[in-house]
Amino acid sequence: MKILIVGAGEIGYHLAKVLSLESHDVTVIDNEKESIRQAQNLDIKVLDGDATSVDCLRRASIESSDVVIAVTSNDEVNMLTSMIAKKLGVSTVIARVRNPEISREGSILEPADLGMDVSIHPEEQAAKEIVMLLKRSVASDVEDLADGKLQVIGIRLEANSPIDKMTIQEFAQKHTEFAFNVVAISRKGTPIMARGNNRFMKDDQVFILAKKEDIPQVIASTGRRETSFNTIVIAEGSGVGEMVVEKILQDPDLKERKWRIKIILDDEAKAEEMAAKMPENIMVLKGNPTDPDLLNLEGFSDSDAYLALTEDEESNIISCLMAKHLQARKVVALISKKDYINISQTIGLDSAVNTKLAAANAIHRYIRRGNVLSITSLHGIAADAIELQVAKGSKVCGKKVHKISFPGNSVVGAVTKAATGDIEIATGNTVMEENDKVIIFTLPKNLSALSTMFQ
Repeated sequence: MKILIVGAGEIGYHLAKVLSLESHDVTVIDNEKESIRQAQNLDIKVLDGDATSVDCLRRASIESSDVVIAVTSNDEVNMLTSMIAKKLGVSTVIARVRNPEISREGSILEPADLGMDVSIHPEEQAAKEIVMLLKRSVASDVEDLADGKLQVIGIRLEANSPIDKMTIQEFAQKHTEFAFNVVAISRKGTPIMARGNNRFMKDDQVFILAKKEDIPQVIASTGRRETSFNTIVIAEGSGVGEMVVEKILQDPDLKERKWRIKIILDDEAKAEEMAAKMPENIMVLKGNPTDPDLLNLEGFSDSDAYLALTEDEESNIISCLMAKHLQARKVVALISKKDYINISQTIGLDSAVNTKLAAANAIHRYIRRGNVLSITSLHGIAADAIELQVAKGSKVCGKKVHKISFPGNSVVGAVTKAATGDIEIATGNTVMEENDKVIIFTLPKNLSALSTMFQ
């Protein structure tokens, strides 16, 4: 597939890297020297130019592109690029748009009016992930897969965990009352693709796949106990916090709780504006979230969760560590640098959310190439969940999982059977048949080899 990406910032760069590994023909346009220099390290075409110029877009072969993805930091550039792309006959146009007049439901202007087939709001995607983390109180990572029927969760093992020093095989043999797969372990920031003889250790971040209804049993089996959160402190500044509150109050599973939410803003005018439109049970305070006196005063010891969602990621990390010291039960930091995510949990944070990675994941779900149906990058580990379709005559068709050597110790997590639509948590005896949809967990470098095996 021929893909043109406009904008080589963190979203564009991440997409270009993943899509090129899948053997797509990728071209990137940007006019920032540093972004261009970084993009040139990838196996893609890079063009220095203005994406609002028709001549520049034509030099990038826009008219023969299958997909155009506009992900600059400027909404107006993304919208204009989208309109030009659609006028020039591009079949699929995806754009990053943060303007609520376009992204909000019921807005006068819809994405299609601006040439977009799909509009992505990075902050909204991050807010959705944070709400999922609030629903799963002990999880460090939560990702929905298979249209929400499956979840993969990350859980940190504590010293008194009943599975500490147990092998994955022993864990599976102990719990046959529900189906699950341990798919990966992050140990001191190093990803380990799961094997039956891997032994769990204290502080491991364990990633487990199961049907959504079985997740509570999965969590209990690790020795962790889920609780219902209703007291939250939010350090706001990025717009994500306000979206989190909106989603909490609208979510059918959450809105009936007796919420006590405090929002801290370092801008007095914005604090007053937000306070005027919030319900009575939500308090808005003007203050610096890295001020220990303020954090102490606002009772972190009584808080279920602290969400650090300002635009300053260093402040987010620091205030989360302070909140954890003050006994906040769960802390979540908004982080823009992907490298920070990999170290966040090793220094004491419970969860980290990246708006750019969340947006890239959402965009990638709309990119289809042959048998690759979707790719989801996991936040807490440098691994991906790939959904592939089994082609007739492929190397995997008609074979049991344990009879196939997958690249890089990739782990088959689950199979959606084409014949019945049933979802099976995979075992070694699971047979992959024509048109089955298979979810595999792997390191990014294995994407191309895996795709070839299913063709």
